[in-house]
Amino acid sequence: MPAPLDGLRVVDFTRVLAGPHCTKALRDLGADVVKIEPPSGDLGRIGLPQVNNIGLYYVQQNAGKRSLCLDLNYQEAREIITDLCREADVIVENFRPGTLARFKLGYEDVRAFNPRIVYVSLSGYGQSTSWRNRPAFAPTVHAETGLTAIVQDHFGEALSEVRGDACSHADVYTGLQGVIAVLAALQDRHRTGEGQHVDVSMAATMLSVNERAGALLSGIDTDGEPIALSANESHIFEMADGTHLTISGSPIHSPIFSRYCAVMRRNDLLGDPRYATAHLRRENLPPLLAEIRAWIGTFDNLEQLQAQLSEGGLAVGQIRTIGQFADSDWVKEWKAIVHVDDRAGGTVRMPGNPWLFSRSQLPPPGAPAYQGEHNEAILAEHNVDPDKVADMKRRKVLLSRLG
Repeated sequence: MPAPLDGLRVVDFTRVLAGPHCTKALRDLGADVVKIEPPSGDLGRIGLPQVNNIGLYYVQQNAGKRSLCLDLNYQEAREIITDLCREADVIVENFRPGTLARFKLGYEDVRAFNPRIVYVSLSGYGQSTSWRNRPAFAPTVHAETGLTAIVQDHFGEALSEVRGDACSHADVYTGLQGVIAVLAALQDRHRTGEGQHVDVSMAATMLSVNERAGALLSGIDTDGEPIALSANESHIFEMADGTHLTISGSPIHSPIFSRYCAVMRRNDLLGDPRYATAHLRRENLPPLLAEIRAWIGTFDNLEQLQAQLSEGGLAVGQIRTIGQFADSDWVKEWKAIVHVDDRAGGTVRMPGNPWLFSRSQLPPPGAPAYQGEHNEAILAEHNVDPDKVADMKRRKVLLSRLG
């Protein structure tokens, strides 16, 4: 059976992470994604570590896409890209607002000759706000939208001591919101026959995915504690065999505290005046955690502990490295790790798909393309004269780095 997006033609003007993460999902769902790269290539290509001169960062976000490398400063290059856009269903870009319009490839330019185009722009602060020209990277967007302050409050550290999150949440979440935008606009086009422009903001995304934002904005407290944060703190514990784990929810929060007492068979703690309210439990958190740690330390079997915690609806997770998780039975059952061609006769392990379709068949992972690897094939599909292709290669309008 074909993949869900089989036959969808995507022109990909994205680079680094937010945009490539979006178009990688479209590719993995079956779309034909042609990645347009400038002469310098996607910055992700030079990330470390590398295999066969290709950054594994690039591999993860771009495997399976086709690469067309052109210098858009040349009129011939812009004409070729215009032809691709004329036949495309979807365009995704994550340049600063207005960049592609300077090459006559902005939404209004493309819409004039392809009114069915679904054109998705990913940026830090949107295409038309007063912050539109501000540079935006995940750490700066995390800072602006409250995430860094939440981390600071959670760990109780001075702001000068807080380090940025190691994961680029703003980029990845925005990429996924871009996928949602593409699918929604395609459905609208199916109904109306017309495409549209979708403006996706990293800052707006970080607000929308913050499940505590509504409570934090309300300022409502329960027992003197901000309900938005106290319920979401999860502490780290250690079993007798040295296994580290975390349990969902903090005993500071009243419903979670009651569950801990029940699974520990310690109803006496419910009557302890030190723990009578959430405010008091936060003040007396060290002795309360000591009680929980002593109880958890009596277990040397995660399954037994999990069974007892499940009585109170408390979930437990073992602290693992991603490598340890990759070797787990669950990963093998789901096929959550796949082997991607490393272009050097071997493979590298990469995350697989988060979807299992009952009828559709998704394409295999695909290989990471060398820069401009598919130049000739893509241009042949669009009937560009071979002599013109050769001339553009000679004049470095068309570029490739095959290895």
